[in-house]
Amino acid sequence: MRRALAIAVAALALAGAGVLAALVPAGSAQSPPTTTETTSSTTDTAGSTATTTTTTETTATTTTTAPTTTAAKPKPKPKPRPVAKPKPKPKPKPKPPALLPNGVTIGGIHVGGLSAEAAYAVVRAAFRSPLILAVGGHRETVSPAKLGAVAYAKAAVARAGKARPGTTLELVVNVHGSAVKAFTDELGGRYDRTAVDSKLLLRDQKPFVTKGAPGKRLDRRAAVAAILRALRENRRTGIALPLVDIPQEVDRSNFGPVVVIHRGTNHLYLYRGMKPWRIFTVATGQAIYPTPLGRFDIVVKWENPWWYPPNSPWAKGAKPIPPGPGNPLGTRWMGLSSPGVGIHGTPDPASLGYSASHGCIRMAIPQAEWLFDHVEIGTPVYIIPV
Repeated sequence: MRRALAIAVAALALAGAGVLAALVPAGSAQSPPTTTETTSSTTDTAGSTATTTTTTETTATTTTTAPTTTAAKPKPKPKPRPVAKPKPKPKPKPKPPALLPNGVTIGGIHVGGLSAEAAYAVVRAAFRSPLILAVGGHRETVSPAKLGAVAYAKAAVARAGKARPGTTLELVVNVHGSAVKAFTDELGGRYDRTAVDSKLLLRDQKPFVTKGAPGKRLDRRAAVAAILRALRENRRTGIALPLVDIPQEVDRSNFGPVVVIHRGTNHLYLYRGMKPWRIFTVATGQAIYPTPLGRFDIVVKWENPWWYPPNSPWAKGAKPIPPGPGNPLGTRWMGLSSPGVGIHGTPDPASLGYSASHGCIRMAIPQAEWLFDHVEIGTPVYIIPV
């Protein structure tokens, strides 16, 4: 009985050691098991001594020690494979745009065979191009926008889509007339030129008349009409703006008479402009009453004049003389712009050819009457010393 009990105890001890070993974690340091041997002597009642088999009990002590090495890094998780997206369904191909009929033109621009969008772009681009203007021998440009012009291109393209092949369509254009007029006035300010009349000079003791120059003026009315017509026809070249000549009021052909008096030789020369006309013998002033030198104009013409004594010592006490045979002025008086000096007839023809007057220019009465009829107020008179 006791033997059986010992065997059961030993079995239980072995079973407990196995359970403890199972509870120790892997990698833990373990102490060697301690073995205890027990010897039991049993004396039975019969007085005999029996030796009992010794049961060795092993006690396992477990010690956990922290690891002295660095733990290995965990392996990275593998990336998930991308999921393939489903391919989109192909879109249906758009239908090609409808094309305008062949041979169709809008404002002279060929749009046949183009789409409506392309035709609109072509017409707009062509209309926006500048107008090239010819002003005399000069070239000017101006944009339709500055002229206030707007083209209805969309409406024209819509009509072209319904037209028959080869149709010529007009491009409707709206223009502000005030903007066109303002532009032509601006051009006129640059190109208008006033006429330069011929002028009289004295060269080599003879009259010389300069050529002068005609004026120019932009014909505003014709210019506005030409620009409007070009915009409506969608033309950009061949636009001529006319300049109108402004004639000179005075030129070489109509200059009129010129009188040149040579005081030294007592001769009066009459010219038509620069062309010699007639020569007359005259009397000029005495040395004490010299005829003045310079350029003068005829400012007054009198037929059958009165003679009034001048405020001069030689006329002191004289009285006015009415027209008639004894009048010292003869029958004609052509007063100059020099006070008290004039060209007149004389009843004393013997004084002609001499310096015998009191400053005036004397002529024979018939010659003074002829000259009176061929000069006018404003006729230039040169008196030179030769």
